[in-house]
Amino acid sequence: MNTQYAFSGINPFDDPLDRILAEIALSIQLPPSLHDKAKGRYQAVRNHLEATVAFRDQIEHFYPQGSMAIDATISNRGTDDEFDLDIVSQLGGRFRAMEPLEILRALETALADYPVQRVRRQTRCVTLYYADKMHLDITPALREYGTRDRESFITHAKGPARSSDDRLVDMNAYGFAGWYDERTPLEARMASEFNRRWRDMYLSTAKADAEVDDVPDQTHFIVKNTATLALQLIKRYRNIQYAGYAGRIPPSVMLSFYAGQAAQPNSSLSAMMIRIANWIIADIENASLYGRKLHVANPVCADDVFTDRWPESVTQQDEFARHLRALVRNLEQMRRGEMFPDDMMDWLRGNFGDRVVTRAADNIAGQVGSAIQKSQQLYSKKGGVLFPTPGIIAGVAAAPLASPAVAAARPHTFFGKKI
Repeated sequence: MNTQYAFSGINPFDDPLDRILAEIALSIQLPPSLHDKAKGRYQAVRNHLEATVAFRDQIEHFYPQGSMAIDATISNRGTDDEFDLDIVSQLGGRFRAMEPLEILRALETALADYPVQRVRRQTRCVTLYYADKMHLDITPALREYGTRDRESFITHAKGPARSSDDRLVDMNAYGFAGWYDERTPLEARMASEFNRRWRDMYLSTAKADAEVDDVPDQTHFIVKNTATLALQLIKRYRNIQYAGYAGRIPPSVMLSFYAGQAAQPNSSLSAMMIRIANWIIADIENASLYGRKLHVANPVCADDVFTDRWPESVTQQDEFARHLRALVRNLEQMRRGEMFPDDMMDWLRGNFGDRVVTRAADNIAGQVGSAIQKSQQLYSKKGGVLFPTPGIIAGVAAAPLASPAVAAARPHTFFGKKI
């Protein structure tokens, strides 16, 4: 008999380093309004397809995959306000006699008049581009009967003409999402505090913008545990490192696998980021030692290989390992209190994006400033009184509040206590 354990988790806003990391994560989340809108769009697309002759009575399942399925969606590569969401459309028997390219073309044709800015056929899906910068990928799939629930074949065909490379690829996104959920249980306190801050920030933004709809009272909560929050930050770090890169980059599903493997409830956010990164580094180093490319497969479907298109070489995976080592090295330095606040913020801006890091720091500055105006004293763990400065919260050595003088800043990572 399996025993279910309840985990409280660690409030990321209690720790100085975790607080700035959590605020960065808040800045790259899928906004509540778009999350609710996405759910409506899933059903609207399905209804549209089922109204066509080609797809009538041929959609067996229509479900999210990837980051949306495990609540780990962030803004996409190189942007701060665009979001890629993925749907699997499991198709019926009519499509089983068709070639991969034929299936993709049929889906493209059925969506050609859909009311979006653009419809584009990709190698494995058809993408809908909405005016609010949401991208919805619909991947056609054929159920592989006699296997684990919803294990399927998805289409792979680059086009525009048929090719010897066209094929069906094994996939079980549904099973992987279930595996990830089992590995990353709810951490109630962490989830509650992050959700509270997430909603407060969005509601504050909504009030300042008359065109933004109010957040529904029961908005679905996005991040439920520290492993998923750390995963989002590592994905963002990867996006910035590869922002100007034209080729393929380390896939999000592979990073999600490692987050599930490394998950350790009741860990701090920075410690969880380091743990996931070190897990990936170790596997890359082991593969490279023997001249092999990294091989990561779906834990519930061995033929569903997450690294089938990346890395393309040992050199490529070693490059990613170097990026991750830099991430670990700098996070550990911050955790030890060996980096001045200005240097810390410069590194964060360079590696997580200037806009989102500045926004995160300004959010903290506003909270700390508000607390000071209310005569709330904020102290660092070393006794320092904290004051906000433009874009940065700097710690200063302890000094009497009545004194107009303050001591010079010293290296540490304190960015304010929870308010």
